[in-house]
Amino acid sequence: MSDAVELEVRGVVVGLFQENCWIVGSRRRGEACVIDPGAEPEQILALARDMGVRITRVLASHAHLDHIMAARAIVEATGAPFLLHADDLTIAEYMPTAAKQWLGEDVPPAPTPDAFPEHGQDIEVAGVTLRVIHTPGHTPGSLSLYAAEAHLLFSGDTLFRESIGRTDLPGGDTELILKSIRERLFTLPEDTRVLPGHMQETSIAHERANNPYAGLGR
Repeated sequence: MSDAVELEVRGVVVGLFQENCWIVGSRRRGEACVIDPGAEPEQILALARDMGVRITRVLASHAHLDHIMAARAIVEATGAPFLLHADDLTIAEYMPTAAKQWLGEDVPPAPTPDAFPEHGQDIEVAGVTLRVIHTPGHTPGSLSLYAAEAHLLFSGDTLFRESIGRTDLPGGDTELILKSIRERLFTLPEDTRVLPGHMQETSIAHERANNPYAGLGR
């Protein structure tokens, strides 16, 4: 538990879509991972420097442009490997086109993933284990990352405070996202803090009691 106590988690809201990019690390160990570098890489790198950590992993909860547009810049600046679920490769490849259509911007392609996390896999960062939970529905390859020792869940765009991720984009599936939430997230301990890809944090207890979309709310 000592590493969990020393674990530092800080977030920065980036880009037009106000996406939450999270840095998870340990100053004592001097390393961290970045979850969902969606835009403004200079802000993300500055936050890591302020935390006194070196970025050793770049993880994407899914491949929508607002979660990976800064991935290439972070990877090139740090040499860290990029991790993305294999089922979102097609979405990642489409990202520059989506950025042009949605934002009118020319952005470089996402980096080629160095590894493809799978459901149930453990990823060690700064002495803390992140359990990969495949939570498809928002996209086919959407992931949530669970740090059991720290009682933290990084839910990407699957679970929000009293809401869920949209399912009207290509690859979205409403029944599947609800199944992911009920069977893979709501089974986590109730005291788990949920740090989502947008908006404010919540908890598993709060969502089980109040989320109107997931079938267990009011």
